Amino acid sequence: MQSQSTGAILAQASSDPSAPGAGAVVAQPQPDLEQEVAALIVEAINLEMAPSEIDPEAPLFGEGLGLDSIDILEVALVVSKKYGFQLRSDDSNNTRIFQSLRSLCQHIALNRLT
Repeated sequence: MQSQSTGAILAQASSDPSAPGAGAVVAQPQPDLEQEVAALIVEAINLEMAPSEIDPEAPLFGEGLGLDSIDILEVALVVSKKYGFQLRSDDSNNTRIFQSLRSLCQHIALNRLT
């Protein structure tokens, strides 16, 4: 179920049907959602930084924010509660979803109910 606002953030990857990736749907960056989710992350795991200091493209794991699997579980819980959909630990897309703040926000934008 997609909301009307979801349609506003989607763009066709290519109008040329023969182009690689033609027909693929790409979510555009959303600064307001990114700041909102960054604030949720900071609060959920008590990061000692401002939400605005989180680079939307930086990895959430490792050298980026340095989150571990327990941190990601906490983030998944607050995101699920806030946006009304489940982020499951057994989802094969979790590596992509939690790659960065931006990728997490793109997933939220495509799946949120609230």
